[in-house]
Amino acid sequence: MTVRLSEVEVGTEIPLQSFVIRREDLIRYAGASGDFNVIHWNERVARDVGLPDVIAHGMLTMALTGRTVTDWIGDPGALLEYGVRFTRPVSVPDDGVGATIEVTGTVTSVSEDGTVRLSLTATHAGATVLGKAQAVVRLA
Repeated sequence: MTVRLSEVEVGTEIPLQSFVIRREDLIRYAGASGDFNVIHWNERVARDVGLPDVIAHGMLTMALTGRTVTDWIGDPGALLEYGVRFTRPVSVPDDGVGATIEVTGTVTSVSEDGTVRLSLTATHAGATVLGKAQAVVRLA
């Protein structure tokens, strides 16, 4: 889907996307990113450091949230700025079901130069996991 500037206004919502993260996804992400921190694969260690369970990589959560934006605009090259704050970990149980992250967004400003600012929301189990998640895109 390619979104055009003429199709958006302040308040336009990005369609909700849901992403399921399972333990095997954490293994794949660790291999791709080189982040083999033990809290992402060893339940005992994760709990010993005060986490409820193994947690997803923060950058994986950020990437999935960013994917929601690039899927919506239809052109990854149109993403000009993107930033988040990590506010809450995403626990990934070893139950074959995994953890679900839900992402949505809202247009907060539209500029004459074709740039659009988005406010994004990523939640897991009803709690926000990324704070101040914002993106700026250029639409045709």
